[in-house]
Amino acid sequence: MAVTRAEQALVEQWRDLLALHARTQCALDRALHEHGLCASDFEVLDVLAGRRPSKSAAAYRVQEISERVHLSQSALSRLIARLEKEGLVERCMCPEDRRGVRVSLTAKGRALHGEVLPVQRAVLARMLADD
Repeated sequence: MAVTRAEQALVEQWRDLLALHARTQCALDRALHEHGLCASDFEVLDVLAGRRPSKSAAAYRVQEISERVHLSQSALSRLIARLEKEGLVERCMCPEDRRGVRVSLTAKGRALHGEVLPVQRAVLARMLADD
């Protein structure tokens, strides 16, 4: 089956996108490693930092985080367990659904997020800048 020029251009565009993602992910991992984090760790902290503590919504359900950070449920659960062990997040039972778990930042997690946020944003700006 012959590949048309349009199909080849589409495939090349897709591969360029994948390559950019891989380069950016590696650059983020290198920069964040100095702070004891990887890119996925930071993504979870960043999602959680977007929700300010309040009585009604102090945390995200694990499913909500999963939809935002593009990790499998099992990978996300392991990551959250590690962040909890490091004192960066805390888990609690979901009051409206006892099977559910909510996750929120601790004061230590919020402080680390604030410290590392400029590092992450600088890497993104550098890697995603138009040439």
